[in-house]
Amino acid sequence: MSWKLVIHGGSGAMRPGKLPPEQDEAGRAGLAAALEAGERILAPGGSALDAVEAAARVLEEDPCFNAGRGSVLAHDGHVELDAAIMDGRDRRCGAVAGMRSTRAPISAARAVMELSQHVLMSYEGADDYAREVGLEQVANRWFQTPERRRQLDELLAKGSDAFDTDIKYGTIGAVAVDAKGHVAAATSTGGLTAKRWGRIGDSPLIGAGTYADDRAAAVSATGLGEIFIRAAAAHELCARVRLGGAGLQAALDAVLADIKQLGGNGGLIAVSPSGETALGFTTPGMYRGIASADGRKVAIYDPESER
Repeated sequence: MSWKLVIHGGSGAMRPGKLPPEQDEAGRAGLAAALEAGERILAPGGSALDAVEAAARVLEEDPCFNAGRGSVLAHDGHVELDAAIMDGRDRRCGAVAGMRSTRAPISAARAVMELSQHVLMSYEGADDYAREVGLEQVANRWFQTPERRRQLDELLAKGSDAFDTDIKYGTIGAVAVDAKGHVAAATSTGGLTAKRWGRIGDSPLIGAGTYADDRAAAVSATGLGEIFIRAAAAHELCARVRLGGAGLQAALDAVLADIKQLGGNGGLIAVSPSGETALGFTTPGMYRGIASADGRKVAIYDPESER
C-alpha cells in the first residue's frame, strides 16, 4: 500500500493574473507546507488521522486561508470557527461550530471525537470543552486580519442582505490514506463573510462537508455550504462508490453536477482506501495539492495541473 494525501485551501473566483503575485506565491507555499506536514507522518507509516490533522493545523495557522487565523469576519466583526474530523476505520468523528477562542479548531474536533461521548459541540460550550482538555485559547482578535476586515466592510456596504457568493470560499480540508489502507478526513473554516444569526455551514456537519469510511473514501468539501448540506455531498460521494459501484472521480463529478443543478458551486477532494485520488471544482479556481511517495504537487487555477 502506498500512502496519499490530498488537500484543499478553498474554491472561488481565483483567476490567473487576478491574484497579486505575492498572494499566489503565499498560497502555494502554504499548500506545500501543509503537504509536508502530512507527509512527515504518512511516509514513515503513520496514520491517516494524524496526517489530516497535521495538514489542517498548518493551514489553520496560515492567514492566506479562511480557517483559524485569517478567517472571515461575521456580521458583527468577530470570527466564528467550525471544524470536523473523521476516522474511516470505525467512522468515529468529532466536530465543533461557532468557536471564538480555540486556536486549533481541528484539534478541538479531534478532542470531541476521542475524549467525549459526543460528536458535535458548538459556541461557548465548544470553547469551554477545548479549554478543559488543555487546548490553547487566544483572544478573538488573534484570528483577525486587515484583509478580512476590508472584505467585511466591502460586503456590508452593499446592504444588509448582501451574501458572500463571489468571494473565495477559503475553507480548508485534507483527506488521506495511510500505508495500512485506512482513510481519514478533516475540514476547517471561518464560514461566510458577514454571516449572522449563528449560521453554520457544511464543514462541521458529518456527511455534508466531511466524511470518511474505509468501505468507500474520505471526502472534504469547499463551497456554498447551504447547497452542500442539501446534497449531503460528502456522504453522497461515498454512497455512490460503496453502494453504486461508481469510480471515485465519476462519483465526485456526479455530486458536483448535482450541487450545480441545485444552484451551488464549490469543490471536493477524495481518496479511497486503495490509494485512488479524485478532485474537482465548479469555480474558476481551487487551492489544492497532492502528496505521495512520488512527490508533491500544488495548483490554484483551472486549467492548471497540480505541479
